[in-house]
Amino acid sequence: MNELIYEELFSQLEEHLKCNEQSWLLGAGASFDAKLPLMFPLTNKVKKDLESNKKEILERVILPLFEELPKECHIEHVLSHLGDYAALAERSKENKTIINGNEIDLASLEEAHSSILESISNIIRCGYVEDKNGDTVEEGSLSDPIVDIDAHLDFVDTLFNHASAGVYERRKTVNIFTTNYDTLLEDALALNKVPYWDGFSGGAVAHRTQRYGDPVPLGGQRANLIKMHGSIDWFLCDKGYVWRVRNNDRYPKVDRRVLIYPQATKYIATQQDPFSTQFDLFRKALNSNDSNVLVVCGYSFGDEHINNEVEFALSKGENRTVLVVFLECRYGIPDRLEKWRNSNFGTRIIIASLHGLYVGDQGPFKRKDEEDFWWTFKGVTSVLKNGCGV
Repeated sequence: MNELIYEELFSQLEEHLKCNEQSWLLGAGASFDAKLPLMFPLTNKVKKDLESNKKEILERVILPLFEELPKECHIEHVLSHLGDYAALAERSKENKTIINGNEIDLASLEEAHSSILESISNIIRCGYVEDKNGDTVEEGSLSDPIVDIDAHLDFVDTLFNHASAGVYERRKTVNIFTTNYDTLLEDALALNKVPYWDGFSGGAVAHRTQRYGDPVPLGGQRANLIKMHGSIDWFLCDKGYVWRVRNNDRYPKVDRRVLIYPQATKYIATQQDPFSTQFDLFRKALNSNDSNVLVVCGYSFGDEHINNEVEFALSKGENRTVLVVFLECRYGIPDRLEKWRNSNFGTRIIIASLHGLYVGDQGPFKRKDEEDFWWTFKGVTSVLKNGCGV
């Protein structure tokens, strides 16, 4: 390939990262260096926790659910399945359903649901690292957490204070969407003194004000933080309101933790449902007729709801959104991405991988001879700060 054309491909990537209208989608991989587990280690740790303190509910309800699902399922899939069974039990005359041949009552399903959420919440607060064999390498506690915010601090500082140099005046508010439940992004924004909006009003204790269909307020914030799957500090009170509450606060009174989408709760699909509201904001951000970029990091395209929204937006003829994906792709490009880059909107698909750069159906074009780790969260920060370095 002509050297000028080769360098132009990487220059285009750098220019997209400077786009004045941009959104980010960050998945579990973005919190890996913070000593928070990816989905499968998280699933293993939840099982270990429940084996220790909820063995009966684990064996009677949760493990049978794993047996019904594909081998590659993780804890979010189990919660979704659990939610489906809870909905069936709620509709039945005796508030019971059948799982793997055994009759299970609604109360047991709700206990299983809340036990999983409690375990996940504690794991995310404390931090957990395991090796490839599933053995614990490092584990924090509520009194001595091991969670590390340094990578998030550097990313936010680079995105808003370094990468925006020269484009600050014309850059619109940056949308940051995340599937993660941790509070590292909002903490990093606050510690970098970047004003942001997250749908809540208040201080350390806050109430959710954003409702389905409402536009994002124009309050002078530099970032909009939209947590697609909820958060460890979101709670639902008995009146149906969603609160952001500090850990260990005993007020306001709450009847369940709001953490993971989808949930088996009766408020879903109402105007107070935070999850449908978050996806509505995601949909609006993607449907732009202007030059617009969605940058993805740490997300492996395992959420069909998110994938469908992205595909629907990109496939619209008038849509000009460019998708920039930072993803390892060690064993190949995920099927959904492979389909997109070979479609009629494939020229707007850019993938920065371990193997090099893919632009549409072309590539990979290697940035350097050895394995390239620019696809990691820290690697993305380095590209924002230093460029592609070709």
